[in-house]
Amino acid sequence: MLAGDKAKALSLCPVSRETEARLDRYIELLLLWQAKTNLVAPSTLPHIWTRHVADSLQLLALAPDAKRWADFGSGGGFPGVVLACALAERPGASVHLVERNGKKAAFLREAVRVTGAAAVVYPEDIVDYVDSAPAGVDCVTARAVAPLHNLFELAAPLLTAGAKGLFLKGQDVESELTEATRYWNIQSSLIRSVSGGDGWIVMVDRLERRLASA
Repeated sequence: MLAGDKAKALSLCPVSRETEARLDRYIELLLLWQAKTNLVAPSTLPHIWTRHVADSLQLLALAPDAKRWADFGSGGGFPGVVLACALAERPGASVHLVERNGKKAAFLREAVRVTGAAAVVYPEDIVDYVDSAPAGVDCVTARAVAPLHNLFELAAPLLTAGAKGLFLKGQDVESELTEATRYWNIQSSLIRSVSGGDGWIVMVDRLERRLASA
């Protein structure tokens, strides 16, 4: 079952043989840890390659020149570890995996070690990471972390400094965007996920806080 799902995912988002091998090691590790630590919803495991891996890989094409990525609330490693597996072949590339949960941060460190992915784990709150984030973050990602207006609040220092935002969202994306426009002026695009279903990508090119009305 996983072999067929993997073939479908990699047809949607082709990768090199080296990246495929890293992703194989990552998924093998994730399934091993899943038995003791809930990293992804159990119902999605039969379709882990299409629902999670392809959903993550598609972000690369939306920021092809980005080298330094910051992934908020990395959890089980989607999209951060998947991106880092693909970026391992790009000189100077790195993904910052920001995850405050101790068990999940431990998993992420092991995933980076096993795969040789281009990533560094930051076991801290997102706010603390952003306060001390290295200069030059090109792209900020997040998946199933918080509503958009909260994500924008967290990511604002990076987005207003020029980083692109790529946020993976579900069926409530339009209502979340509507709510976010109460607080932010947003230059964004809404892109349907290649993984199908209710998945969407909110691509943010510019963010500016709305001034409070008198």
